[in-house]
Amino acid sequence: MPQQAVRTGVRLNYETTGDGDPVLLVMGTSGSIGLWGEVVPRLAERFRVIAFDNRGLGGSDRGEGAITAASMADDASALLEALEVPRAHVLGWSLGSAVAQEMALATPQQVATAVLYATWGRCDGFQRSVFTALRHPYEKRDMEAALGAAGLAFSPQILDRPDFLQLLEPMLPAFPQDDAQMAVTTEQWDADLAHDTLDRLGDITAPTLVVVGEQDLLTPQWQAKAVADRIPGARYELVTGPGSSHGMHIERPEDLLRIVTDFLTEHPIRR
Repeated sequence: MPQQAVRTGVRLNYETTGDGDPVLLVMGTSGSIGLWGEVVPRLAERFRVIAFDNRGLGGSDRGEGAITAASMADDASALLEALEVPRAHVLGWSLGSAVAQEMALATPQQVATAVLYATWGRCDGFQRSVFTALRHPYEKRDMEAALGAAGLAFSPQILDRPDFLQLLEPMLPAFPQDDAQMAVTTEQWDADLAHDTLDRLGDITAPTLVVVGEQDLLTPQWQAKAVADRIPGARYELVTGPGSSHGMHIERPEDLLRIVTDFLTEHPIRR
């Protein structure tokens, strides 16, 4: 995959797949491109999918400066500029959804639609406890403990499968690979904890889809609903039943992508 130098002073690892209206995918905490699983090839059947590694993870440089949702949004905006994509659908997962919110607020001309998957506007006490617990193994550079705690992102049904570890194994390269990347992930957890757009969400003008799973423990449905309620005209979709976890795109990609594709198709980018 190529690297692209951007105006924020880093080189970002990215891939472009498919044709059609561009869709920028913004990854969540600790992940790189491979953690999108089937999302990239399935969306690429209808759209031009641009996936990239956030700074300091995967094949992207760390660069200088603080890592916040706003600074990551600046990176994502700069990547679209460098790739000469003036306007794109922006789909963010978890921390990526916080980045998408900041993009929609800071550079609305670039955001044709915002798809906020597993999102929140401001941490509540429950979410702060979960994020703090998940942050701890990265701060201590204990990857075994970090991967064990990552089970919170999945449903009870998949965690009970005897082949769960075998299912997880192909995704391991998409997690942090060394101490430097674990340090960046710690900074990302701090960005999660500090994220706060709740009182600004009413300024988002892009057509917005908020989608969350009933079993999501990291970004619970009440947090996603609070975001949808604050954004004018936002569509709220709650996916229920087994596999409706924080990692729903891994457990139930067909259901998630049906919702996303229908929404994007309703809002084509007019040139």
